[in-house]
Amino acid sequence: MTQFSNRRLRVLLAKLGMDTHTIGVTVIAHALRDAGFEVIFTGLKQTPEMVANTAVQEDVDVIGVSSLSAAHLKHLPKLAEFLRAKGAGDKLLIAGGVVPFEDIPLLEQAGVRKIFTMGTETRVIVEYLKTWWEAKLAAEARDA
Repeated sequence: MTQFSNRRLRVLLAKLGMDTHTIGVTVIAHALRDAGFEVIFTGLKQTPEMVANTAVQEDVDVIGVSSLSAAHLKHLPKLAEFLRAKGAGDKLLIAGGVVPFEDIPLLEQAGVRKIFTMGTETRVIVEYLKTWWEAKLAAEARDA
């Protein structure tokens, strides 16, 4: 198990709206757990507000949304907005799944920090999160 500090990186995984495809998010959850991260799954048919509330209640570091139903432009900006409104805009919001390349700039402008498109290997996602976590912990240590 990989740990970067006294606490593990906490990741909330979510499926928004009517998207009930679970294979991808399940594979990601297993890869993140195998990497030593704590993973919380919200379950299916969540609203952006429900996911934002859970992210705050669970005090997660990362919110990862799996989107396979073409509703990413509707749900992800709303989720980012709810996170900011709840004072959780500093949490890392990432997404993956079926996201056309032309939609990525719109999602980034809304507050999604990284998009992993279909076919991204789980090791790439794990390495991205490890690098982000190490940088965050180093910045916190400098500021302390």
